[in-house]
Amino acid sequence: MDPKVGQFMAKIKAKNPAEPEFHQAVHEVAESLIPFIEENPKYKHAKILERIAEPERVILFRVPWINDKGEVEINRGFRIEMNSAIGPYKGGLRFHPTVNLGILKFLAFEQVLKNSLTTLPMGGGKGGSDFDPKGKSDNEVMRFCQSFMTELCRHIGPNTDVPAGDIGVGGREIGFMFGQYKRIKNEFTGVLTGKGLEWGGSLIRPEATGYGAVYFAEEMLKTKGDSLKGKVAAVSGSGNVAQFTVQKLTELGGKAVTLSDSGGSIYDPDGIDAEKLAWVMNLKNIRRGRIKEYADQFGCEYFEGKRPWHVKCDVAFPSATENEISKEDAEILIKNGCGVISEGANMPSTPDAIEVYLESKILYGPGKAANAGGVAVSGLEMTQNSMRLPWSREEVDSRLQTIMKNIHQTCVDFGKESNNYVNYVNGANIGGFVKVADAMIAQGVV
Repeated sequence: MDPKVGQFMAKIKAKNPAEPEFHQAVHEVAESLIPFIEENPKYKHAKILERIAEPERVILFRVPWINDKGEVEINRGFRIEMNSAIGPYKGGLRFHPTVNLGILKFLAFEQVLKNSLTTLPMGGGKGGSDFDPKGKSDNEVMRFCQSFMTELCRHIGPNTDVPAGDIGVGGREIGFMFGQYKRIKNEFTGVLTGKGLEWGGSLIRPEATGYGAVYFAEEMLKTKGDSLKGKVAAVSGSGNVAQFTVQKLTELGGKAVTLSDSGGSIYDPDGIDAEKLAWVMNLKNIRRGRIKEYADQFGCEYFEGKRPWHVKCDVAFPSATENEISKEDAEILIKNGCGVISEGANMPSTPDAIEVYLESKILYGPGKAANAGGVAVSGLEMTQNSMRLPWSREEVDSRLQTIMKNIHQTCVDFGKESNNYVNYVNGANIGGFVKVADAMIAQGVV
């Protein structure tokens, strides 16, 4: 490790104890940025890296609510407002039992650079709760969301902080929270993204993260004169991101052969075509069942408790959660012929896995670049809300493709090495950093 990176990380760990995910995210960025900052003293003098690693504001609050038995339950609510140098805070809300301060700080830190890469005027933030919507009735989810928003509403606004959905927060939860915000504030504003189409949402928003990860993979392949046509892909997860990754991949001539959830993974060598994907969407979005049922329905293999990275593939789309690909998984993927990894999830690869990718010189699109399509279309939703005009599906999709191409080009511009290999990790980190850093310098020490 570069001694300067070690010194910087020692301070981060001392200041933010017991937050391993945050340490991991900052370390990965610091390895790219510290050599760049040494060559550009204006960023060193202004201590930009130290400043962007410190949230502008951390909000922690109690969320009491009543379950269907009439009992009071208590959860914790969070909002990390990380950086607003280039626009209002923007980032999702996650409802999951694993949510804690360290995980949300890692996500907010990544969001700052990701949002910068989109070229849209959005700062970075993240929030959520340790509430688990799984197994709860619609009425319980509604009561929780209303209590959560009753406190959160005093900290957000269309020009201040615009949350979106994330794990555990879909259209149902966004609807309940938006209704409560509107009731309390007595105004109809674009304070949340991921809204229903009938009340201010954008076409393509549900599809955007998955579509964007596929578009980014296609751009990476173009640098080698190749495309996704005929490629076999391993996709993890089976929620929103995974579903639309499979859909767009199929449209572009690729074949997805895996999906997974917390119980295990399925392997369908025939491919998950449009009909099978529709069945998965019903299973996961309506019935809220387990992916094992897919194996029973279509007669394919199911690997209990296993992720899909042992399956032979050309392309991998990790689309489930952080640290889902270990060093061993990465080595197996590459040994089996995988030459492209495009991250649909946030930080799904461990640092050791990323080292394996970079040493193997495969095409590796890190999450802050490859999965920026979701927040990009959230930004487009904000634009439509401000204009009071909806755009067509074709227009939003066209803008999304342009944004993903621009993100890819930024990564190439800042990440191309002397041997012409594109280090997308450095490209994304430096490209995202420069815009935020220049804005912070222009605005003084604030």
